[in-house]
Amino acid sequence: MSAFHVSKLIITSQASATYPKFPPFSVFRKSLSFPHSVSQCQRKIATFVSSKSSEAGELPTAEDEWLSRLPDKNKPLYSHSLPCIEAWLRSLGFYQSREDRAVWLIEKPDWHAQLSLDVTDLYIRYLKSGPGNLERDVERRFSYALSRDDIENAILGGP
Repeated sequence: MSAFHVSKLIITSQASATYPKFPPFSVFRKSLSFPHSVSQCQRKIATFVSSKSSEAGELPTAEDEWLSRLPDKNKPLYSHSLPCIEAWLRSLGFYQSREDRAVWLIEKPDWHAQLSLDVTDLYIRYLKSGPGNLERDVERRFSYALSRDDIENAILGGP
């Protein structure tokens, strides 16, 4: 579970000074300099919320959380949730298409490919427009009944 560290900071400034504008919903940590004499200044209290726990250090990202929830690599891909599959694809170097959320792209030094998550199968198309010497696009289809490990090895093996 994520822990939040809440701290209050007394921000002081002279009455004639202008205050910096912070964007709404901003969560940040910043060191600020303050005048030494608080008695001559106005006082404002600001509350900063950080997603980092002071004891725990860095918290895992949402991506790390979904990767940690991946079933065993020998389990069929149909036993994986969609967020887990998406995190797995990102970890392999794929990025999601802006036009179609079911399409993922990857650019390797020797080949480029487009992966499609269809209802019943996973398709990968190695593109002749990428590096390498493909005469035409090469498409392969994989059943979601195959293990994640088998699909990963077949995909990353290239055309």
